[in-house]
Amino acid sequence: MIKPIDNPAAGEEPDFAENFSDAFEPESFEPESFESESSESSSLEFRIEDFEVEEYLPESEEARPDLRPECDGFFAPGGPLRRAAEFGGRPYEFRPQQLEMAGAIADALRNGENLCIEAPTGVGKSFAYLVPLIYRSRFSSRPAVISTETINLQEQLVGKDIPLLRKLTGIDFKAAIAKGRRNYLCRRRFALMSGEQRDQLLPAPGLAMDMNRLGKWMERTTDGNRDSVEFQLDPATWPLVCCEGGNCLGPKCTFFRNCFYYKARMEWESADIVIANHALFFTDLAMRAAGCGLGGGLLPNYGTVLIDEAHTLENNAAEHLGLYLSRAGIVSTLNRLFNQESARGLLMRKGENLLEMRAAVVAARDEAYGFFAAYENFLQERQESARTVNGSEHFPDQLSPKLVKLHSLVSEFAESVDDASFRTELEAQLIRCREFVDGIAQFTDRSIPDAVYYAETERNSVALRAAPLNVAELLGELLFNQDFTVTLCSATLTVRNSFDYFVGRTGFRNGGTLKLDSPFGRDQAKICVSRRMPDPKSEDYADALIEEIPRFLEMTEGKAFVLFTNYQSMRRTAEALRGYFLEKGWRLLIQGEGMNRTALLREFREDLHSVLFGTDSFWTGVDVPGESLSNVIVTKLPFAVPGHPLIAARMARIEAAGRSSFSEYSLPEAVLKFRQGAGRLIRSREDRGIIVLLDRRVISKYYGKIFLNSLPYRFEII
Repeated sequence: MIKPIDNPAAGEEPDFAENFSDAFEPESFEPESFESESSESSSLEFRIEDFEVEEYLPESEEARPDLRPECDGFFAPGGPLRRAAEFGGRPYEFRPQQLEMAGAIADALRNGENLCIEAPTGVGKSFAYLVPLIYRSRFSSRPAVISTETINLQEQLVGKDIPLLRKLTGIDFKAAIAKGRRNYLCRRRFALMSGEQRDQLLPAPGLAMDMNRLGKWMERTTDGNRDSVEFQLDPATWPLVCCEGGNCLGPKCTFFRNCFYYKARMEWESADIVIANHALFFTDLAMRAAGCGLGGGLLPNYGTVLIDEAHTLENNAAEHLGLYLSRAGIVSTLNRLFNQESARGLLMRKGENLLEMRAAVVAARDEAYGFFAAYENFLQERQESARTVNGSEHFPDQLSPKLVKLHSLVSEFAESVDDASFRTELEAQLIRCREFVDGIAQFTDRSIPDAVYYAETERNSVALRAAPLNVAELLGELLFNQDFTVTLCSATLTVRNSFDYFVGRTGFRNGGTLKLDSPFGRDQAKICVSRRMPDPKSEDYADALIEEIPRFLEMTEGKAFVLFTNYQSMRRTAEALRGYFLEKGWRLLIQGEGMNRTALLREFREDLHSVLFGTDSFWTGVDVPGESLSNVIVTKLPFAVPGHPLIAARMARIEAAGRSSFSEYSLPEAVLKFRQGAGRLIRSREDRGIIVLLDRRVISKYYGKIFLNSLPYRFEII
């Protein structure tokens, strides 16, 4: 049954603690660490005061017909879905939860309402939301956007699910995948970088070979997409030739008629269903919020949005709607203008004025290292990878004046350049210089309200970030109170069968919630809790892990994921157990040792008795059905790192309001993460296995039962 959400008053959040009144008691709590793997972030920043929020205006009645009868008929016995096996799909299986989900989405589309759905693994959620969107395409002039977290899901939708549903429904709808422009090769930039000036423009001589190979690839590619490049490129090559917003001449470009990116954009604009990732969707949302208006965003003027894997909604919003500056980004831009070490760059031309400009670049680059060195030392002194930067830790900005001077010199020079392509390349670097100056000012002046400002190390660089803390307030207006409807779905959105926590953190409004039952049986898995493990804070804990992991691996003869909450623990345990795996003849696969996640999963599936040690990225978004994965060992409950600035700021905000940050944030976040990790095990009705908990807090702490009760399986202490 769909439950309506009573919207809280402005600035309020649902009282999540009330739902835990029977479980929570005061306790001195220090959560264990859970390391997050960093990802690239948008440099867009905005605040709710910067724009006027449009009134909530759903689509017209004509564009919102009743789609439930068709959806019910499609999934019912005897409906079109029964023929799936004829076209290479799975044999037909009636799933009442799938039918309920499709019908609920159809009703929400009809009523112009938002909807939040928890759809456990096995429901068949992709078909459940695609079918109503496909039927909707016959009536609405505005497309539907599907936003996903992982590339794997996008590939499944485009390569498998949508072609099959096109045959089963008989509807000639159009679907397209949307990617950021940097995924496409720019013909103009490639011509510039591979032309007569190549030797001075390429940052390093060795990149010339990449240019030759890309030239041959460009002759045969049909889409110019980075993913279709079948050979290894130097990391420095693609940024020189990809499409960029500030580096585009648009219709004035000589190559516009054959532009890979604009051909892709035309596909999106004419599509009925557009598939994007969360990064692109939130960047588009920020651009619309900043006043770009219709046509000013990256995506078409959509009429409805389906956000899959919505459990990451708050973190994605905080990441992509905040501020991001890095030393690597600034130095890279300056090196494009002039690289002193290689004597290459856009400014490697003759003339006295060019000498002055090159000197200005060198000065700015030296100052960039000095500017970020203060933050780097700040982190090193405290032996931390990330730390909040408060007003008392304000470091002087001598970089901006040098960037401003450089901008002035190069701007004057660019005006005198006749070559349009070369001038555009210069102007793109100037745009970045202005953005850097603005970003530094926002960070040093703390001009973005209600945000946490912090520095962190990343990939041999240092980054400055500002992340909004009022995500619920922002999304409540920007996402859930617009002229398009929003459906959220994920396998893990509730804690103790309640959506209150998720609603409070994301600002969901103007709609209801639906929690579907699991189609899997309680007897498909068993939870094993080790009685031998000491408390994770104990000095004996690390040694106990080394003893207990083999005990539970013996039960399934390998075939296991061993999930850790930090890399240090994973590496220490792996080193200690290498001899054990050699003796057993089982292959040990370790995240971060030579293979990426895709390759690790492929090897794991093919080697039946293999064991995979993984951290954050293996807790979510991994699908290994069948006997290959028969055991998921959770080494520690996944409480987030309280020392990370963003997490600490979120907790402090709750405490400042007189509430418990443990009960309202740390615990529910850990429960959701735990459900994600344990959910790797059972992916089909044929799967069987065990979930092992090597954290005795599930039986020794008052909150342990919340973790155990979050899964539908019986547990045993052994």
